[in-house]
Amino acid sequence: MLQESVFRTMDIPPRDRFDAWVQRMGSTHAPMRLSTDHTADYRGHQRVIGLGDVTVWPATMDPLTFHRTAKLVRQSDPETYHLSLLLKGEGAAVWGRQQAIYRINDFHTNSSSRSWEVATGPDPVTIVGVEIPRALVCVPGDRVDRVLGGLLSGREGTGALLAQFLRQLIADTAPYRPADAPRLGTVVADLVTAAFAHAVDADRSVPPETRSRTLVLHIKAYVRRHLGDPDLTPARIAAIHHISRSYLYRLFQQEGIGIAAHIRDQRLARARRDLTDPALRDLPIHAVAARWGFPRPAEFTRAFRTAYGAPPSELRERALIPDGRAGHVDAAPTGCGPSANDTPPASAASW
Repeated sequence: MLQESVFRTMDIPPRDRFDAWVQRMGSTHAPMRLSTDHTADYRGHQRVIGLGDVTVWPATMDPLTFHRTAKLVRQSDPETYHLSLLLKGEGAAVWGRQQAIYRINDFHTNSSSRSWEVATGPDPVTIVGVEIPRALVCVPGDRVDRVLGGLLSGREGTGALLAQFLRQLIADTAPYRPADAPRLGTVVADLVTAAFAHAVDADRSVPPETRSRTLVLHIKAYVRRHLGDPDLTPARIAAIHHISRSYLYRLFQQEGIGIAAHIRDQRLARARRDLTDPALRDLPIHAVAARWGFPRPAEFTRAFRTAYGAPPSELRERALIPDGRAGHVDAAPTGCGPSANDTPPASAASW
């Protein structure tokens, strides 16, 4: 089962319930100023499910107004995006001069870096909240800012995929193991990225440099989805994205790494994650290598040793102690690229 914490205001004295809920909301998302007509006996129930760097929190609560002020932003900014899928009730948001009404299966979106106000309707609401670091959303921040606060549908397209995944996840976390958490966080990050990208795609009046950066992010997402394919080549990537190979090379030169090196580094990072996963300890090393696009074991071993300073067998042995319990294992990467722990040294040889 995934690790989660549960908070119920009914478990504490009535006079303390609202203040406790304010603290809970502030620690879950970001400090906010909350108000309600139910301070005498506030009813709220929240589960917090940690998925690596991503947090999902289903909650049911009495009517409430959330206000994140500019002063609170200056005092504390975790630099996250927030999404709320409305499952029961209704709400409204004020975002600068923009206003939006939310109904069941709509997503409300905001950023901890900006001020906003959200009010629920007269009845209790049930939501699924998502907190995701902005760095994990592979869409340029200036483009995401244009759609924040507006309606994001959970009934169709990529929004529906995200909504369906969240509903299934919160319905029953028992089938998942704690080691699955960062992988599930990666899925949420990819779906949030897709939903935001879909929302901003209608805006074509962007400068060329922004288009280039967006294209790079799309290519990186494509690479992540196809790392296991040994035929993932620059030529194929260029053809899929309707660009020339020379333009693809120039795009990644601006990133400070070649496209082939990027593919290799991503594959090695995923292989390293699997080798240190106790749930995969019986999977042969050559199978791990093939799983991530290395069909020739000798080539994989050379690249792995160059990147991490030790052969795959030695790293696995150090990470997994004999009685089957995991030793120190780095979290699986969740985001636009590998984490600092998953990035091979700059001296790693390219293909």
